[in-house]
Amino acid sequence: MTKESKIYIAGHRGMVGSAIWRALEKSGYNNLLGKNSKDLDLRNQEAVNSFFEQENPEIVIDAAARVGGILANNDNPYTFLMQNLQIQNNLIDAAVNSEVQKFVFLGSSCIYPKMAPQPLKEEYLLTGPLEPTNEWYAIAKIAGVKACEAIQKQYGKKFISLMPTNLYGFHDNFDLETSHVLPAMIRKFHEAKLNNNAPVKLWGSGTPKREFLFVDDLADAVKFSLENDLKENLYNIGTGKDISILELAETIQEIVGHQGRIVWDSDKPDGTPRKLLDVSRMKEAGWESSVGLTMGIKNTYNWFREHQTEYRKVKI
Repeated sequence: MTKESKIYIAGHRGMVGSAIWRALEKSGYNNLLGKNSKDLDLRNQEAVNSFFEQENPEIVIDAAARVGGILANNDNPYTFLMQNLQIQNNLIDAAVNSEVQKFVFLGSSCIYPKMAPQPLKEEYLLTGPLEPTNEWYAIAKIAGVKACEAIQKQYGKKFISLMPTNLYGFHDNFDLETSHVLPAMIRKFHEAKLNNNAPVKLWGSGTPKREFLFVDDLADAVKFSLENDLKENLYNIGTGKDISILELAETIQEIVGHQGRIVWDSDKPDGTPRKLLDVSRMKEAGWESSVGLTMGIKNTYNWFREHQTEYRKVKI
């Protein structure tokens, strides 16, 4: 791999893909390739195969996915399952049948069983039932992980899977119907602040604990995986530290400057009680996160304020 290697980033306009693009460009990689959904429908196998035949990328990073929070997953189970399977299967199959030297598959920590021991180790995959509120997305991502593992086993190609914890950052999705918890809180507290510090209503009890990773840290991990020979098939990507949803809310409230009350809607689901990744495998390989949660939230909130005319329209 050189700075001139042709690197295709699927999903390059989303939060994750754009962060990876910035990280690689900043490091001097000058042959980056991206296609938006209007020019290339990744759900269309024929279109994806034609694209690979025409462009012949050497490296592929799969940052494309149909994503969303608890509400979106609950309301659209078939869509989340099928569209994610279509996207990743088309990319993986086209890559394995071409001259792609390395493939990086990005998933999510939701692939692990709901009640698995904490922190979550890579070997806990497929050892128990999934969290019902996002099992459709998780099943698709598990299939991608196993497909990459099978390719390594059968063909000896470097197809690796990186499973990040909960992500947030620049170009996040702030749509309250489809967003994840952290960007949703940023928007809720910001709008409540503008509305005379009105009370903010949040889902659940606030007791579950979650781990959050600034998206630029994930991008750095992806770059590390391209530049180094990772021995395993699956790696967790996170900070190794978690925080309760209540503490997260209070942190965001302070950063935003909201002075009102927080009201917890205990009739709404909490999701998995705790989800903390064991990141020792990636740390032993030589990489660890560097952006603290408070700084990451401040950066994200500043980006949100600068792009308020766009966030209502953005679909990740």
